Amino acid sequence: MSNEQKYLINCQEGASNIERATISFILAVTSSKTSETAVFITSDAVNLCLIDGADGLVAEGYEPIANLIRDFVTNGGKIWICPACIKAKNIPAENLIEGAEVAGAPRTMAFLASGAKVLV
Repeated sequence: MSNEQKYLINCQEGASNIERATISFILAVTSSKTSETAVFITSDAVNLCLIDGADGLVAEGYEPIANLIRDFVTNGGKIWICPACIKAKNIPAENLIEGAEVAGAPRTMAFLASGAKVLV
């Protein structure tokens, strides 16, 4: 097992609570600079990961979330979209941003079992 730290962030907030979503991605960007990091996207947050879905969304006093998502992916961060969530919203996988992939509970649980710590 590697000594490198791994982090998992569960982001379920989207445009309806952009401040909380932004904070999730601030954590993600910061941890992805030095550690393997994945964000598990569920519920309303799925819409942030649609092409142009985060454009124009800015919590007062924070950096635009689209910039944070881009920086996270650039740092090598992984975005895992809940398959049940995109199915419930009738979103085809090809509508997701670059760097996002459909990956459910088994991938997330395996990541945790490999030593990832949850950041909330």
